[in-house]
This record gives sequence, structure tokens and C-alpha cells, in this order.
Amino acid sequence: MTSERDVRPRPHVVRRGTGVPLVMVHGNGVDHRLLLELDEVFAAPGRWERIYVDLPGFGRSPALEGRGGLTDLADWLDAWVGETVGETPFAVVGNSMGGLLAADLAARRAGQCLGLALLAPVVVAQHDRRRRARAQVREDPQLLASLDPADAVEYAAVAVDQTRQGWEAFRRAVLPGLRAGDPEAGRRLAAAYALPMPSPGDLDLPVLVVTGRQDAIVGVDDQWDWARGLPRGSTASLDRAGHNVHLDRPEVVAALLADWAWQVHPAG
Repeated sequence: MTSERDVRPRPHVVRRGTGVPLVMVHGNGVDHRLLLELDEVFAAPGRWERIYVDLPGFGRSPALEGRGGLTDLADWLDAWVGETVGETPFAVVGNSMGGLLAADLAARRAGQCLGLALLAPVVVAQHDRRRRARAQVREDPQLLASLDPADAVEYAAVAVDQTRQGWEAFRRAVLPGLRAGDPEAGRRLAAAYALPMPSPGDLDLPVLVVTGRQDAIVGVDDQWDWARGLPRGSTASLDRAGHNVHLDRPEVVAALLADWAWQVHPAG
């Protein structure tokens, strides 16, 4: 007899280091490589085991069967974390849609999750209800002209400050995931893209929220209004940064995450 556990898709996972489990949850349309850019922040020997997962239908992970909506991804993530870390205390970092999923996970496992870091998180799932920022783009026409036209379109769609350094980070961290996902899984997810953000009062643990001031995809206002209710929240909104805030302002985001990681780790 085949159980639900037997048919649940086995994801592609990259594990680095040893120590307290740190689950890294990427956003929509990309894969785990987006968050690999942060690995050095948590790489001190023996402190964190970084667990990067490709969500079902993204990167190299097979898609969910059936509806494949956002609540289905949330249920899958909770079950997978339970299988992966058991009852061991863990922390979680989530980006964009992965931020919403990470917050949902932390609320479900409130007694087990040590801390939550959210980078440009989705707070309002419905696109037409988000209060989005107006992207103020610093264009570099010469840079865009030097790129493959398809790459230039993808980069220009999200780059707030177009620079060679920014393009190289986008090429490493974003483009591979954009091209690796399952298009049908993406369509099914879009058709059932609904999941409520947990109440901030239900997250009584260290929570870091970092937003890009020029984020035209999820904005900043919904995030700040939500974060005001966090019992132990820290927030930062960074200028000259869009939706890929950790790629646009890597040094600042790294410093914020390093402080959060020190606060969250059982050893301090």
C-alpha cells in the first residue's frame, strides 16, 4: 500500500556545514541558488547547517501532484521539515513567496523554530491588493546592450540599480532558477496563489524583516504594517534596493542577517 509520504515528491536539497539546522526557502520563479548568495553569512564552522531546498516545481525538484497551490506548498514544506530535522530546534530564512511560507512554517512550529528572517516577503498574496513601491531605476543602457537580449529583459525587469556587479549576481543567483522551473507547476500555483500571513502576535521569536525601498513586486508598506505587531521584530527598509534586496545591497543585508543569526543561535 502506498502512503502519502511515499508519493510526496523528494526535493533537490543542498546542505552545507554542521550545527543548528537553518532552512533556506526561496521565492516564486527561482530556486535555491538565489539564497546561496548568503551562505558566507552563516558559514562559521560548527554553528549552522544550511539546508537549501528547491520547492516542488522549482529548480530540480519535481512538482506536486494535484492542485499545487500555495497552501499545498505550505503543507509540503511543513511535512518535509518535519522529516528533515525531526524535533531539533531550527531557524528559517525566507525570500519573497518563501518568506510567506517561512512565516507559516514558523507559526506551525512555534515551539521548535528559533528565529525567522524575511527578505522582501510576500505579506499579501493577492497581487491586486498589494501596496507596491514605485521602482526608481538607475539605468545603464551600455550594460544592457552588452547582454544577451533575453537576459537583458529579465535583468531590467527587477534591477533597481543596473550595474555590472548587480548583473553578475543576477546571472549567478536568479537566471538559472528562472530557466529551470516547471511551467505547468507555475501555472497551477498561480491559479491557487492564496495563503494568509500569520498574525505577527503568533510569532514570539526573533524576526528580521528586510525590504527594498523600491520593491515594485511586493512593496514595503504591507510588510512594515505587519511587522509593527511582532513581539520581537527588527525591520529595515533599504534605499536603492528592489525585490532582490540581498543582491542589490549585499553588505548591509549580510550585516543584518549576521546580527539576527547571533541573536537566534542557542550559543549566542
